[in-house]
Amino acid sequence: MQNLNSSLNAEKSSTFDSTSGFIVGQRVHFAGDHRRIGTVKYVGPVEGYSGTWIGVDWDNADGKHDGSINGIRYFEAESEKSGSFVRPQNLSFGVSLLDGLELRYRGSSTKEEEEEMYVLSASNRRVSIELVGKEKLEDKLSRFEELTVASLSYLGVSYLGPTCQIRSVMPNLKELDLTGNLLSDWKDIGNICEELPTLRALNLTNNKMASVMTGLPLLKNIRILVLNNTGIQWAEVEILKLSLPMIEELHLMCNKISAITPKYTSAVQGFSSLKLLNMEDNCISDWVEIVKLFLLESLEQLHLNKNSLTRICYPDEDMLCDLLSNCESTEKSIKPFNNLRCLLLGGNKIEDLASVDSLNSFPKLTDVRLSENPIVDPGRGCIPRFVLIARLAKVEILNGSEVSARERKDSEIRYVRSLLSKLHHNPEEIKHQHPRFAELKVYHKIEDERSSMGVSGPQKMGTGLLSITLKCVGASIGEKPPLTKKLPTTTTVGKLKNLCESFFKLKGIKQKMYFHEERSPLPMLLEDEMASLMDLGIGNDSVILIDEES
Repeated sequence: MQNLNSSLNAEKSSTFDSTSGFIVGQRVHFAGDHRRIGTVKYVGPVEGYSGTWIGVDWDNADGKHDGSINGIRYFEAESEKSGSFVRPQNLSFGVSLLDGLELRYRGSSTKEEEEEMYVLSASNRRVSIELVGKEKLEDKLSRFEELTVASLSYLGVSYLGPTCQIRSVMPNLKELDLTGNLLSDWKDIGNICEELPTLRALNLTNNKMASVMTGLPLLKNIRILVLNNTGIQWAEVEILKLSLPMIEELHLMCNKISAITPKYTSAVQGFSSLKLLNMEDNCISDWVEIVKLFLLESLEQLHLNKNSLTRICYPDEDMLCDLLSNCESTEKSIKPFNNLRCLLLGGNKIEDLASVDSLNSFPKLTDVRLSENPIVDPGRGCIPRFVLIARLAKVEILNGSEVSARERKDSEIRYVRSLLSKLHHNPEEIKHQHPRFAELKVYHKIEDERSSMGVSGPQKMGTGLLSITLKCVGASIGEKPPLTKKLPTTTTVGKLKNLCESFFKLKGIKQKMYFHEERSPLPMLLEDEMASLMDLGIGNDSVILIDEES
């Protein structure tokens, strides 16, 4: 493939065209479509076509090529189909912040927008909607001096505008949403914050920010900063924190962050007021990277959903010594993550129980999310909710659902009883793999349900009966009323299938059984035909679903 420089002379390959006004690196949107945003990668002629063209790399990858056309490369696009060439008149380099404000709050609704406001009647005819109090609301929003919250998302805002006007126009603004605009220069962000002295929360989601952060002023009033999908990396966060002495919430979702890299030390320092750090949907795979945050003493919430973490552990003394070796003015006796109460780990790759048990070591952790990890995957013999609750001593919210005192008690008793039948086979293994078993057995005063082993095997099994409701859900089984039966705790899954064949007349149907657990999003597949109801922790008044093999 030819390179542009070898086929076109230097004059033609200029990165700035005085007639078009566009420069390489500039953020633009397609004329008439504020949501189709990209970065200018080339300005100049294209061989075989007349006039000036703008090479754009589109954020949503809805282009036509990778920056090359007819064998000549003009620029490097992010993907094979994210680049395209556009005439200057079909692009916009945006509007000022004040212009965006006028568009959003003083601009009248277009005919097309009003036509879209309708509901369908019973006869499938469109009935127009009239907003009650619309004029009153529009009048209030148009008085900018009264605005405390402003949303200017996807309006093509690319610069501040006349600095002398901003402060007087919006003197009381506290929250500003600039999602999906054309901002990229941190100086503009600094100027916006300086001109809005009452501003507390700023959302810059989907603005591709520059990696250079020179000249950023002290933003002492900002408490919440949202930088989701801005391309920021931790090296820039380290610079940014010097300008954010009072920051309480920092959102860094969707930035492809794979490592936390403090500038001068092994562990992250500063952020003395930071309570919430959101790093969801990034690329962190090593828990050691997260441990580098252990000195953030105010940190209460850490959101790590949708990363690639495979394990969790509470930092031990050796790990802490390594991280503290080059940190200034830190006490060696500090408790890691001392105030962390919420840890969201959904959608990672965690598959070991040791990681789950390690959560007990976090001093104040009460809110945990583990959904969408292999360890709770129903298709991989998942750990059911009652086991997680029993193993996690302090958790009050699990996977977004409150753990009541009743549910905790029931879960812990059920957990202990599910292990009793295995206790005599290998007590040391039970002690090692289930660290809370002995503690819970004593706490709930649960006696062994199996006496000593005789020559011919178990002499006495648990004699209790369980009330179990059996429901058929298979499509070809047909509608059958549910049955509630009293079954011994020693009934195995295989024996239960035989009973159901008789109860529901299922001869010739290969059954699949599921335990439907209250509060659990999916029923648990009962695969082991030798496992008893007691082994599985199935308690009184439980529901078992009978399906068919597909």
